Amino acid sequence: MFLNLFYELRKAKVPVSLNEYLTLLEAMVAEVPQYSVDDFYFLSRATLVKDERNLDKFDQVFGHVFRGLEKPEGEAGLTAEIPEEWLRALGERFLTEEEKRQVEALGGWEKLMETLRQRLEEQKGRHEGGNKWIGTKGTSPFGAYGYNPEGIRIGQDRSRHRRAVKVWDKRDFKDLDDQVEIGTRNIKVALRRLRRFARQGAATELDLDDTIRSTAHQGGMLDLKMVPERHNTVKVLLLLDVGGSMDDHVRICEELFSAVRSEFKHLEHYYFHNCVYEGLWRDNARHWQEQTPTWDVIHTYPRDYKLVLVGDASMSPYEIVYAGGAVEHWNEEPGQVWLTRLLDQFPHAAWLNPVPQAHWGYTQSIQMVEKLMGGRMFPLTLEGLDRAMGELNR
Repeated sequence: MFLNLFYELRKAKVPVSLNEYLTLLEAMVAEVPQYSVDDFYFLSRATLVKDERNLDKFDQVFGHVFRGLEKPEGEAGLTAEIPEEWLRALGERFLTEEEKRQVEALGGWEKLMETLRQRLEEQKGRHEGGNKWIGTKGTSPFGAYGYNPEGIRIGQDRSRHRRAVKVWDKRDFKDLDDQVEIGTRNIKVALRRLRRFARQGAATELDLDDTIRSTAHQGGMLDLKMVPERHNTVKVLLLLDVGGSMDDHVRICEELFSAVRSEFKHLEHYYFHNCVYEGLWRDNARHWQEQTPTWDVIHTYPRDYKLVLVGDASMSPYEIVYAGGAVEHWNEEPGQVWLTRLLDQFPHAAWLNPVPQAHWGYTQSIQMVEKLMGGRMFPLTLEGLDRAMGELNR
């Protein structure tokens, strides 16, 4: 069985050596795992995997080789308590794909907003399960817990189908944790391509070569030579999309944020939602109370800053091209206007997208943002980071 694990890992292109395999067997003979599958899993992973990029392959191979090794004992493994909120959710409206295709959109931004205005004037009470009024569990373009291919979400906790073009609700976002270190080592390696060293400040570091040369010229009398410490002089302006569909990518964004903070001394960061508009935020716990005007950001940081935007660019196209298209507020100017202004001020720019690149062609807004970026959108993978850092170094 252990030999099968070795061969399957090699077949999956995980570079496992014979010496590492023998080390694992020695640990098994010494009873290190103590007959626990979990202990054996961590032992074999630590022994056989040298690169974090191969952890997923290892998990797949391990599950394949040892599938069914542990089974639930008695009836305990066959029972479970169903959370109450799951039962409540059964009342929501779930449609088949065929039923979804039969629900038609109203036909454009102006028509949607005008119809909402009329509904607000006409509706007198609560409504549920219909296709016209502002309500719940129906196919109306306005309301919560139903379905419509293009609507306005009102009063619903979190997105479900991600079809809303505007959201009228209070939203609280969590700041990305810059202390997360798990899985960031390879990200840091990729970020190190974006470096430009210079010696700045007071002379505090010993220059060994110059000290030896000067001491020899002084006939053996020690003559210490000091130089300023070398620092990475690259300056980074990091803009992070949070909330909504980005909730699916919080972990990888936290890892990226943590790695960026440790690699760049000159780093400024702000948050936005979906697209950049007239305001950015330092702290999303006080989302609307402490907004920084985007014009201030543009005028504060010089052109030598590298602009890095992180987001899935998955939104309604209205948010990019229409005034008033933002899901959370009424924006006086379209998102594309502000993104263009940022790119004019910071010519060295890149957009990192956590959505797999193979899926970009299925989302219109991603294609639009990629075009606005002049093709400088890269997947949030190690290979994508490597290409993005190369672009920023130009």
